[in-house]
Amino acid sequence: MVQDWTPASWRTCEARHQPVYADAGALDSALRELAAYPPLVPGTEAQALKAQLAEAQEGGAFLLQGGDCAESFAEFSPETIRGTALLIEAMARRLAAASGLRIVRVGRIAGQFAKPRSRELEQKDGLALPMYRGDIVNGLAFDEAARRPDPERMFRAYGQSAAALSHLRAVEGPEPIYTSHEGLLLPYEQALTRRDGAGWYASSAHFLWVGDRTRFAASAHVEYLRGLTNPIGIKCGPTLGPDLLRALLDTLNPGREPGRITLISRMGADVERGLPPLLRAVAAEDHPVLWACDPMHGNTERTASGYKTRPLGRILAELRAFFAATRAEGVRGGGIHVEMTGRDVTECTGGADPVTEADLAARYHTHCDPRLNRGQAMEVAELVAAELAKARGAEAA
Repeated sequence: MVQDWTPASWRTCEARHQPVYADAGALDSALRELAAYPPLVPGTEAQALKAQLAEAQEGGAFLLQGGDCAESFAEFSPETIRGTALLIEAMARRLAAASGLRIVRVGRIAGQFAKPRSRELEQKDGLALPMYRGDIVNGLAFDEAARRPDPERMFRAYGQSAAALSHLRAVEGPEPIYTSHEGLLLPYEQALTRRDGAGWYASSAHFLWVGDRTRFAASAHVEYLRGLTNPIGIKCGPTLGPDLLRALLDTLNPGREPGRITLISRMGADVERGLPPLLRAVAAEDHPVLWACDPMHGNTERTASGYKTRPLGRILAELRAFFAATRAEGVRGGGIHVEMTGRDVTECTGGADPVTEADLAARYHTHCDPRLNRGQAMEVAELVAAELAKARGAEAA
């Protein structure tokens, strides 16, 4: 057990990217009710995932983490869940065939409802309203009622997560798909924290991560994650320096438990400059971590017509640079983290069946950031498969 920690101790720290609820009494009532609900995932499953991630750290497995940027209430359906599960399975089979490794399947699913935003307000036609922060907080429509943070939305998020988990267990392949999301909405996460055996678990998902905007010193999000027994991730962007990363690792994994920490690089074009110092710092401290690459978040751009998009060419380039950098430092590149969907969307440009800027309006369905469609995601899998086959050949030689 972690000393001087409770599920509520994050409240003594700085909590960024949290909504402001107008009715504090309604929020407290909702959280009390949620605290009595059954856990969404058991601690035993989170421990099983941690063991598989420890295996990946040792080179016997590879992490494939993917799914929606932000799940939505409106797009929820058995077909959507099945499409994501089947795409993860197809990618996993390709990676397994190339590498000979166990592929650890982790979905951004059954809980990825909250999003950090760079601004508090969105302005249109002279009207300023709170930013959309994900369906668990408020609505996408640009009107006062929809944009008002509503604690009742947490119940719908819980119910949809429970239904998605139930359906996933029916459609998954030979290996289970674990669930993950950014542990952003701290009151919700606290309400779903449960004691299981000797430890405290976030029961909202098997794996939570702290985002690039919330992993600062004295962060409430870091404090919350500190006391959990779940495996956790840390997003590592260009603003993260070696000193802060070492401090985060000492805080979040003082016992240096294998499988506990996954470091998710999201450097964009800054891989060659930003990643090697972090790789060296972690290696010098001998912290057991799994290094994964998120090639999505550093490669977002906005078109002249106003669409956010991500060029597939830049996504592939970041993946190549990640594997080159880890290889050069003698570190294993052990996973990828991508935003994708099994639906035939037109949100990211490029690909063998190319999506052009003019195509974006045809099937642009995301509520937040652009996702790879199935064909584009399989192109990512092919590149990663080639990198893993290269590493397999080098080890055999």
